Amino acid sequence: MRAALVVLVLCGGCLDDIGPNVGAPVAELCANGAARSSTVSFARDIQPIFDARCKACHYPNGIAPIGLQVTGLNLSTYQTVISGAIAGPVVIPDEPCSSILYLKVTPGPPFGSRMPLNGPPFLTDGDIQLIHDWIAEGALAN
Repeated sequence: MRAALVVLVLCGGCLDDIGPNVGAPVAELCANGAARSSTVSFARDIQPIFDARCKACHYPNGIAPIGLQVTGLNLSTYQTVISGAIAGPVVIPDEPCSSILYLKVTPGPPFGSRMPLNGPPFLTDGDIQLIHDWIAEGALAN
């Protein structure tokens, strides 16, 4: 114990340098604010993304609705998206950085696989930004 105290006193501020060198960040930190000035529309901007990339697994009439069966997440309508999944909400209005829906389509989701599960290709950066901004704007039924 005494030796550790001596090292702390002699080292001073050098402890800031101790730690694993994990390299440069691979992505920017999540920010909850919307990046665009125009309003994102669920019907015009978000639902078409789900129709094109999520329908097979997260729609009741999907060809292999495993995502719907396992998680209970139905992306076929605004109301079912907002209702969430078996484990709870997937969209936290105004908080994309806390919304599972957004986090799961980004590189390196905090748990499980990145969606869509059959990717790559994954969603485009533009589609991911639309989902982020829609949630940041309050996840409205517009």
